Amino acid sequence: MSILKVARIGHPAVRAKARDLTRSELRSPQIQTLIDDMIQTMHEYEGVGLAAPQVHMSLRLAVIEVPSYDERTTKAVPLVVLVNPKVTLLGDEKVAGVEGCLSIPGLRGMVPRSRRLRLEALDRAAKPYEVETEDFYARVIQHECDHLEGDVYLDRMEGMRTLAFIDEFEKHHNAQGQE
Repeated sequence: MSILKVARIGHPAVRAKARDLTRSELRSPQIQTLIDDMIQTMHEYEGVGLAAPQVHMSLRLAVIEVPSYDERTTKAVPLVVLVNPKVTLLGDEKVAGVEGCLSIPGLRGMVPRSRRLRLEALDRAAKPYEVETEDFYARVIQHECDHLEGDVYLDRMEGMRTLAFIDEFEKHHNAQGQE
């Protein structure tokens, strides 16, 4: 397995719309290795998700894993692979939350997201699955699926006033009890 280079905002790979994978492509050794490398890269950079466009591959593929010790949620999410995901938002409720991105290093901002959703996707074995989820897991799914459309969290922010460097954000916002 390898640690992959993460494309940063400004690189065309981050803004390109990704294409679907065929089932035969998904089963190929090359794509299975890519999935393993994406997981290792996500862990290396302490992310909770990583989409293929972030590692210069314009494919509708992402990995997500939220460890139990992550302070942003009380619910761990075991490792999940999303292939050709389709998201259906459930309800009108939106929740603002802090987001960052491996492709936008060092920054955080408040992003409104739908609280609940339904995800339909293929797993790494090309088997379809469906899940309904809410809160932080729903936020991470929406964030990673945005990457597959060529979007980043900055595009979802209602304004730039909450955009901050991580160290400044932690120093000033967390001290005030804000997230």
